[in-house]
Amino acid sequence: MSSNPQADNSTTLGQNESLTLGSFVIRPVSGGQYRIDGGTLFGVVPRLLWERHFPPDKNNRILQETNCILIETGQKRILVDTGYGTKLTPRFCQHHDITQTDPLITNLDKKDIRPEQIDLVILSHLHFDHAGGSTCYDENQQLVATFPNAEYVVQRQEWETAMADLPELKGAYDKKDFEPLARTGQLRLVDGDQQILPGIHVRKTGGHSQGHQVIYIEQENEGAVFAGDICATKAHRSVAWCMSYDTNMLQTRREKMKLLNEIRHHNWWLLFDHDPVFWAMKEP
Repeated sequence: MSSNPQADNSTTLGQNESLTLGSFVIRPVSGGQYRIDGGTLFGVVPRLLWERHFPPDKNNRILQETNCILIETGQKRILVDTGYGTKLTPRFCQHHDITQTDPLITNLDKKDIRPEQIDLVILSHLHFDHAGGSTCYDENQQLVATFPNAEYVVQRQEWETAMADLPELKGAYDKKDFEPLARTGQLRLVDGDQQILPGIHVRKTGGHSQGHQVIYIEQENEGAVFAGDICATKAHRSVAWCMSYDTNMLQTRREKMKLLNEIRHHNWWLLFDHDPVFWAMKEP
């Protein structure tokens, strides 16, 4: 991939476009939009540079999407990430310009898919905007899995870190987003690189979070990679453009360079988790 985030000689897919890889059909499903301080999303990158891609509002916030990826194999429906869900506080919603509804379920319903029809959920990591939609409150105000028939796949290191209540990560995780999955028996912990289903495997990268993973989708000599927060938007393709939230920025940069070189070598699609305009791109 180009190190210049302004390079625009690529093929991109907008939010209403789907991608077909062999027998797999892949579509983005919004888990909700929100606004976040632009400096947190770009770390050491000066505002003069990042605002060319994401013009901030008067509060220095930029618009971000939560692109959850729906993969339909013909036999199973797989969801990658779940957006921020329905458990946010009014104060948090106000701060991030969120209208508290149920965007992921609403947008799945527009595609005629009900929660019980999701067979597998793969979580890139357990931060609120990726795992928040994994659980919800039922009619008795009990926390339950949003997708009652799904197995949820998480890296073991990510799970252990998120459950550890580490003081240096205070506020990074909310156990309500994922703890019920262990109780319901729907949690599958994996270690490192592992095939999840034929044509779908994960690779632990670390960097953004200790157990962050990327998801590979391969069919009939075609491929796509959901990069998670290793490369969150089209603007983040530059190796130096990282988030201030990264627990190990050097690791993020190393993994991004490795991943983008691999994608370019194989001529695969790169899938973005936070870009509000493009969810997928491929360079010529």
